[in-house]
Formats: sequence, C-alpha cells, structure tokens
Amino acid sequence: MERDIRENKDSRQLYSIGQVSKLCNISQKTLRYYDKIGLIKPDKVDDSNNYRYYSRETLLFVPVIKYYKQMGFKLEEMQELLGSSSYSRHIRKFNEKIAEIQQQMSELRVASRSIRDWRDLILEAQTVLENKVTEVSVRYLDNLSGCYMEQDFNGNYPETIINIDWTNYLEQIDISITGSVMIYCGDFRSKMLRKNVRIKVFQEVATASDDYPAFSVGGTMIASCYHIGNYGTINDTYKKIMNWAETNGYECSEFSVERFVTDFWTTKNIDEFITEVIVGIKRKEV
Repeated sequence: MERDIRENKDSRQLYSIGQVSKLCNISQKTLRYYDKIGLIKPDKVDDSNNYRYYSRETLLFVPVIKYYKQMGFKLEEMQELLGSSSYSRHIRKFNEKIAEIQQQMSELRVASRSIRDWRDLILEAQTVLENKVTEVSVRYLDNLSGCYMEQDFNGNYPETIINIDWTNYLEQIDISITGSVMIYCGDFRSKMLRKNVRIKVFQEVATASDDYPAFSVGGTMIASCYHIGNYGTINDTYKKIMNWAETNGYECSEFSVERFVTDFWTTKNIDEFITEVIVGIKRKEV
C-alpha cells in the first residue's frame, strides 16, 4: 500500500492516491488513467515504488473535471480547457458544446417520437385484432399530411411499404419521418382492377421543418374499414366499403388512402397485418 501522507522538499502536504480517492470520491483506476493521458498528473512519483502523490492544489482539479463531465465535455476537450486561461477559448468551446447538445436533444426528440408512434401503431393493431374491428365506419377526415413521393404501383406491397427508393429520397432531402406508411391513390377503382396506377407514398414528418414536398388529404367525409391479413384480399375490404356506401345513401369518390398500421416492418405473420382502408364519400343527390 502507498503511504498515506508524504511531505516534499517544499514541505507541502502530499496525499497518496488512496487518500485522493477517498477525499474526492473518485476511483484509483480513474486517477491512474488521468495520469496516463495527462489530465491530472501527480506532483510526485516515488522512484522506488512508483507510488503517486498529489498536492492539495492538484486535488482541486477533480471537482472542475467532474463539472466539465456534467456539462458533457469529453476528456480531450477538458484537457484543452484546463490548459487554457483564455476567456475567449472558454466561450468558444462552451458555445460549441451548447450547439452540440442542442443537436443531440433534437435527435433524441425525433427518436422518442418515432418510438412512441410505432408503439401506438402496434397498440392500435392489437386492439383491432382482439376486438375484431372490421366494420365500416364513417367520419370527417380533417387532415392526413406528410412528406411524399410519387411512384407507380403494380400491386407489389412489400416493396411499396419497405420502400428503398422512398428511404433513399428521405435521406437525400434530409427529412425524418414517423408513423405509418400511407399511400394515396386518385383512382382506387383502377387499382382494384390491378391496373398500374400512380400513387403518392407519404408519411408524417418528425422534424420541425417545412422545407419538404408536402402532401395532405382531408376536409371531407370518408368511410374507413380495417383490413386484416394478406394484401391479396384487400379488394374485399374496398367492396365492403362500396356496398356500405350504396346501402346507406352515399357514393364513393375517386380517391383512397391505405394506412399501414402493422405490416412487414413489425411482424412476419401476414395474418396479423392491419391496414386501414379509407375512401372518400359524399351523400347521394336525391
């Protein structure tokens, strides 16, 4: 064990690494590492046993380093600050750290929202499955909006939902999205006939930005119905909506939206895929 207290030739009180560890609540391993990288050097190293000894003045660096750590500074950044007596350098480094932390906070907000929104989609799907929610409902659609890209659609749902072109496009324009993938079709009857149609793939934007290609649909009455399972039978859900509209004095407009609640992103079990099919409607003229 290193001796507890030593005095150097200047009669300054020196503390062993064990004492420093107890006094400053810092591990001996950390102190040895700080010595290795030059962050806190001992005032004396005994040549005979390699024991480290620290002055009271050197101990005062420990609280400063702990506070720098609380502020988010890395060890190499601390070295620059501890070795500087320039106000301007401190201000510059602090401003840089503030900007870095603000960026991290922004990224964490996006990550938190993305996780929450995906969780909520799973909870929605779970509710639909447990309660067998497959009846047609009618409501006013206020607004579905997001960033979009136009594509041809030929019935290939996997490549539309997990969409490489869409992902690359979002990276290119530097936009983060959240929530369900949605597709807007201006002529859902042609889509039902397996014709090649143009669609808009869109998702809600997670970042606070308005610098992106925006698309929205809403301000109208719609009929919606959850489709459960394979996309190969999704026309049956469209027919259910059309039959409901006919029976209840409505007529369907041309557009539809498919909102993919759970899909290839979440489960490999096709039987548990949940898609909300939305069709615009209006009252028949008497």
